[in-house]
Amino acid sequence: MTRKLSILLNIILIAVVAFGVNKFVIQGSTAPSDDGRTALLVAPSEKDYVLTEMRGFLETVQGITTAIGEDDIAEVRTLAAKAGKFSPANVPASLFAKMPLEFKTLGMETHTLFEELAKIAAESESAQAVSLALGDLMLNCTACHSSYRLDLEPLSN
Repeated sequence: MTRKLSILLNIILIAVVAFGVNKFVIQGSTAPSDDGRTALLVAPSEKDYVLTEMRGFLETVQGITTAIGEDDIAEVRTLAAKAGKFSPANVPASLFAKMPLEFKTLGMETHTLFEELAKIAAESESAQAVSLALGDLMLNCTACHSSYRLDLEPLSN
């Protein structure tokens, strides 16, 4: 193989890898939507997975809010620690490839913020500190919901 052919093949390989990284790690499977948000194009089972995850966050926030009102900081700690646990291995690979990098980052940060909330509850035992941390955490929720929506991907023929 000539040196020029080897260089050309390396350039092609780098371009293919860069395209793959951009498509499957950074951009994901998205489309613009009528309401100005980015639509994530997913299969029905993938949509169910994401909605279940978000519903779990919402149920946790509701439980934490009630626990703050009852001055039960130990329950805040328990709920927040449970929501903070996350393993990317549990996300279906097909879905992970479709999510843009910012969406993945918001999701991972949200789990981390639940872990931090549990730590704050353990260290301070202050309802006010916990409430402020919960408000900060919810900024991730509102950022995600104002930026993204879930749409079903078009059926292939």
